[in-house]
Amino acid sequence: MQRRTFAAAALVAALAALSAALPQPASAQTDWPTRPVKLIVPFPPGGTSDVMGRMLAEELTKILKQPVLVENLGGAGGVIGTERGARAPADGYTLVQTGVGQSAVAHGLDPNLKYDSNTDFIHVSQVHSGPNLLVVNPQTPFRSVKELVAHARANPGKLDYGFTHAASGHMAMELFKQTACAAAGGKAGSCQPLAMVGIPYRGGGPMMTAILGNEIPMMFINQDVALAHVKAGKLRPLAVTSLQRNPLFPDVPTLAESGYPGFEALSWSGLSLPKGTPAPIVAKLEAAMKEAMASPAIRQRMEGNGFVIPEQGSRHYTEFVRAEKARWTKVIRAAGIKPE
Repeated sequence: MQRRTFAAAALVAALAALSAALPQPASAQTDWPTRPVKLIVPFPPGGTSDVMGRMLAEELTKILKQPVLVENLGGAGGVIGTERGARAPADGYTLVQTGVGQSAVAHGLDPNLKYDSNTDFIHVSQVHSGPNLLVVNPQTPFRSVKELVAHARANPGKLDYGFTHAASGHMAMELFKQTACAAAGGKAGSCQPLAMVGIPYRGGGPMMTAILGNEIPMMFINQDVALAHVKAGKLRPLAVTSLQRNPLFPDVPTLAESGYPGFEALSWSGLSLPKGTPAPIVAKLEAAMKEAMASPAIRQRMEGNGFVIPEQGSRHYTEFVRAEKARWTKVIRAAGIKPE
């Protein structure tokens, strides 16, 4: 009798395990979500990524009628949290914030990442993009990109700049140096980048202190971070790295206008899901994202800080991530940048 009871219990357990492993019924997918949803933000609280994630979670909570809860999993420039997201169950209850650092730059720094941004995620929609601003201390004589580049060429190795390793401003500077020869009429591979000296800083705060104190003459920095200092006359902006001028700095030319046609270097983020998430869930989340990003509350908060709301939808964001991964991998390898 005990053997029969044990066998029956084992059979029930096996059937339960098999049922859990089977794809969700269509009704479960279309009813999603029926419980709280987690959004992994792969950075510590307080930064731009965290602000974007919490703003989006608040709006999606209203639309999906279930709490969307932010979980900060910082470390390794966003890699740790992103890797965790790639391994999460593909059931729609774990969303992942993807972005330029963890989804593009990281691949150039480490070709052996434990995830592939092109194949391990379903990219649902882009949330924001924002340019960097090339700024100088007002005590420098530079009032245009042309003047700065002329000085750098005439004084190789004597012009410093600040950077934070692998941040968007670091990438913008490397692209700037590499494209300088093309702007001067050189051919790819036949000339050297601008010979300037990078001074590393552990974060944006110390780097900002350094440029305000004229310890370094210039750097690239996110437009929202630079805004107050530009308004106060403590930083002089020379160019923005977007293809179009930024509404917060209408008188500041783009680098493309300054002699670097096609130059673009953006910070950006978006929302993604682990690969294998059922199509009905993806479609429902994509629709929710379009509704959220069209809300006046989000538009006002983002545009007031100089961020741009990009084209929405999975197709656009998937193609964008693929292009950004290729772009920054090429720049990083050409510059010989290694992980810290």
